[in-house]
Amino acid sequence: MSLIFKLIVICIISLSISAREIGETEITTDDGIEVFQNEQYYLLKKNVKIDSDNFTLNAENVKVDFEDNLNNITELNAEGAVKFDSSEFNMRGQGEKLKFEVKYERLELQGLDSELITENIEMFSNGLIKVNNLTGEFSLFGEKSKLINENIIIIGETIDGFFSNNINNKEITILNVFDNNLSYVKNNNSEMYAKKINYNNETSLIELIDDVTIIRDGEKVVGDYGTLDTKNNSYKIKSNNESKVKVIILNNE
Repeated sequence: MSLIFKLIVICIISLSISAREIGETEITTDDGIEVFQNEQYYLLKKNVKIDSDNFTLNAENVKVDFEDNLNNITELNAEGAVKFDSSEFNMRGQGEKLKFEVKYERLELQGLDSELITENIEMFSNGLIKVNNLTGEFSLFGEKSKLINENIIIIGETIDGFFSNNINNKEITILNVFDNNLSYVKNNNSEMYAKKINYNNETSLIELIDDVTIIRDGEKVVGDYGTLDTKNNSYKIKSNNESKVKVIILNNE
C-alpha cells in the first residue's frame, strides 16, 4: 500500500508540471518522493524544485512537513545548493542548508556563502543566518559575517538584533555586534571598530566597548570606550586607568 500511494503522488505531481494553478504546489525531483502519511512529512530526493504561491525552492534533498494534505506545507528542511525566493514574505536567499517554518516565517540558512536578503537588508555569513520575519529578530554567526542596510555596513563574528516591520522599508532598531578581534560598523560619515558595538534606535546611541577606534572628519580617535550619537552627530571616547585617549589628525592628501 505504501508503494502504491507513493507512485500515485509522483504521477499527480508530474501531471501538474505543465500549468500550476493558484493554490497548487508543483514539485519536481529526479529521484522521486517518499511519503510518510501518519507522521505527516515527505522526502524529496535529488535536484528538487518546489513552486508554490508563497515561495520557490531549489535544493538537492528536501524534507517537507505538512498538515491535512501534502499541499499544506508547514516546514521545510533542505540541503545541497539551496536557493529560496519568496515575494510573499519578501525574502530570498541561498546556502548549504535551509530550515523554514512557514506559519511563523522563521528562516535559517547555514553553510559557506550563506546569503539572505529581506527588502533593504542584506545578510551574509559562512556560518548561520536566522531571521524571524514576523518579529524582526535576526542573528548571524560566523567569522566575518556581514549585514548591509541602506548606507550602513556591519561586520562581526556575531551580529544580532531587531529590525522594524515598516511596509516600505526595514530599519534596524536594536543591534549587537561582537568579534574577538574587532567588529566594524560604517555609516555615512564614520568608521567604527571595537570588540563590542551596540546600537539602540530609541536613544540614537552607538556604544563601542574595548579596543575602540572612531574615524571621521579627518580624525582617528582611539580609546577603551566610546559612544556616537547619530541624532546629534557627536561622539565621546574614554580610556581606562592604564591608557590614554589618542587622537590622530589624518593626512587627507
